[in-house]
Amino acid sequence: MQSTLKVSYTYRIGGLMNFEFGKYYHLYNRSNNEEIVFRADENYVYFLKKYRSYLQHFVNTIAYCLMPTHFHFVVRVTTTDESALQKSIGLLLSSYTKAINKRYHRHGGLFQPHTKAKEILDKRYLLTVISYIHQNPIRAKKAVKLEGWPYSSYCDIVGMRSGTLPDKDFYRKYFKSEVEFKKYSEKIVAGIKIQDTLKVPYILILLSFFSGYISP
Repeated sequence: MQSTLKVSYTYRIGGLMNFEFGKYYHLYNRSNNEEIVFRADENYVYFLKKYRSYLQHFVNTIAYCLMPTHFHFVVRVTTTDESALQKSIGLLLSSYTKAINKRYHRHGGLFQPHTKAKEILDKRYLLTVISYIHQNPIRAKKAVKLEGWPYSSYCDIVGMRSGTLPDKDFYRKYFKSEVEFKKYSEKIVAGIKIQDTLKVPYILILLSFFSGYISP
């Protein structure tokens, strides 16, 4: 029995990709069988607390969004100790799983065993991914406005909340102010409505807004 539980709580980085110092990555994972992993507000808060504890020494967090069945983070790697970073991600998920199992009297793994970590290769795609994860609640019909979902970094970035997890200095490279980033994000929300109406691919909606903010 002990061996089975140990396997259930083991989480690894998916694929053969390596982390490299100074590069940006999109980290994401989801639950097994679409199970709810964040059942209450306190679960979201606890997960972010654990995230800080395990990962703040290895990455700068650029953006994040926690959804009921999955999570997304955009990070910049600040360590050369790749194995320590990988281990810390696994410890984050196993620690949270054990806490949820105890709290809700459940057993077994909560997340899928392989956390995906995709390198973000260029600046244009970096903004695309940030926009994509912030739009998750709207596309999932969980919120009407970006600020209506409290479990993402959006409110911190636009100054509507005083959270310190996202690296706000990053956004000053591309936007003159918090207001400009907010207007940019709201335009993309309007683009989602266009997509729903005209069936335009979402990626084209995102890229259409980037030319004024970033050079090729």
